[in-house]
Amino acid sequence: MNPVLLPLFPVVPLLAAAATVLLRQTAFNRLLTVGVPLLSAAGGVGMLLAHRTEPVVAHHIGGFAAGIAIPLVSDTFSALMITVTSLTTAATMIFLATTGEDRYRFVPALALMLLAGVNGALLTGDLFNLFVFIEVMLLPSYALIAVTGTWRRLGAGRLFVLVSLLTSTLLLMGVAMLYAAAGTVNLAALAGRASEDPWTGFGVALVLLALAIKAGVVPVHTWLPRAYPATSAGVMALFSALHTKVALYAIYRIYATAYGGEAPWWPLLVVAVALTMVVGAYSTFGESVIRRALAFQMVTGVGHILLGLALFTQVGIAAGIFYMVHHIVVIGALLLSSGAVEHTYGSGRYDRLRGLIRRDPWVAAVFALGLFSLVGLPPSSGFFGKVGLVQASAATDVPWQQWTYITLIIVASLGSLVALQRLWVAVFFGPDLDTYRPDSPRTGRGPRTELPPQVRVTGRLLAPGATLLVVSLAMFVGAGIVVPLTVDAAAALLDPTGYSQAVLP
Repeated sequence: MNPVLLPLFPVVPLLAAAATVLLRQTAFNRLLTVGVPLLSAAGGVGMLLAHRTEPVVAHHIGGFAAGIAIPLVSDTFSALMITVTSLTTAATMIFLATTGEDRYRFVPALALMLLAGVNGALLTGDLFNLFVFIEVMLLPSYALIAVTGTWRRLGAGRLFVLVSLLTSTLLLMGVAMLYAAAGTVNLAALAGRASEDPWTGFGVALVLLALAIKAGVVPVHTWLPRAYPATSAGVMALFSALHTKVALYAIYRIYATAYGGEAPWWPLLVVAVALTMVVGAYSTFGESVIRRALAFQMVTGVGHILLGLALFTQVGIAAGIFYMVHHIVVIGALLLSSGAVEHTYGSGRYDRLRGLIRRDPWVAAVFALGLFSLVGLPPSSGFFGKVGLVQASAATDVPWQQWTYITLIIVASLGSLVALQRLWVAVFFGPDLDTYRPDSPRTGRGPRTELPPQVRVTGRLLAPGATLLVVSLAMFVGAGIVVPLTVDAAAALLDPTGYSQAVLP
């Protein structure tokens, strides 16, 4: 693979964003907002194929010397993440086109800018430029929250902005501390140094704290279930697939490279992982809106993903990466499907929806399989994700860790099972739905009125979520293809020698 092509991953979406502003034609904009993410996903697949023979590829921007130039680095982990995030972005943009939200001013450009920031953050090998690309992600996100136009969403946008500014400040402080202590913010040059120098370790810890807040780790998670559901379903699916998962990717990459083993504050990581898994699962009980319940399932998913990092074995990290990929796809499928229900019936509240299993059986099927995946039941990608975490926990040499981790997985899964069963019964069982809030292009949602028999979730609305669910099922059937990729990614994280040699030859 030619490493000179790596800058195209952030550059092409940025150029496409500019094109959508200059040529404001709906068909052209939709072609770019779906085509560019699909092109990015195809590029990710190409990199995955190339990494079978060339594990790490690095490019130094501008041809400057290694250690001075801005490095873009690709390995199996980053290529896998680019593939799945780009694919989810394409599905989300198809949903926004179906609902008409992509017609709002600058939405295509904002979405493509967000994708550019994501691709850059997944490829950069420099912590300051990680901060820069995260800011490239955040700037269009502020507008995406408010662009669809309700005052409630503007309030959620204010919360999102405040949290983002706080975490960005912490992240920049950590990067500055690292530069002062180590004389570099090149991740390859920092390999293993956080365990050797306390000040370098403090700077890394501060960076990881900022990323943990962005990811929604308990106890700094409460902003996420408040801010994300207040956006539209399509925007929430974008944020779930991109924002939180980029933060988790960066946590994996930085922790494994900078420490090379257990950090001095590893017990705090274990406590945070345990709380995140359990609190997210059982907080779902307190919700009565579909997307709010799914927001707390995002939180418990963050705990499961970070459990792989707490284990810090090849099997554990591989299981954590597999669970991350699964979570991007399944949460995206459920959020887009719940958005289809909201768009059709005017509400996502449990008490305003009932009997959908008879009215919309295909929606019920997508939800059933998606909820199965969150709990970890077959046939779903979540099954292999949780089985992998259990196997990794059982393989540890410390008995208390074995029982603690396995118990946490079981307790969190049972909490999710009962809470999501409550969602399923409330929305899909019971008498037939007889009222809804129709949508008018001129006046918005009207008052509740009698529901005509012909009003149902259309195939076009359900297709993006159903497509992502098919990807989840394909991960279950084709686990023999995905698992080796995660194992290779885990091996590279545990031994960053190849990464360092590619960046600093």
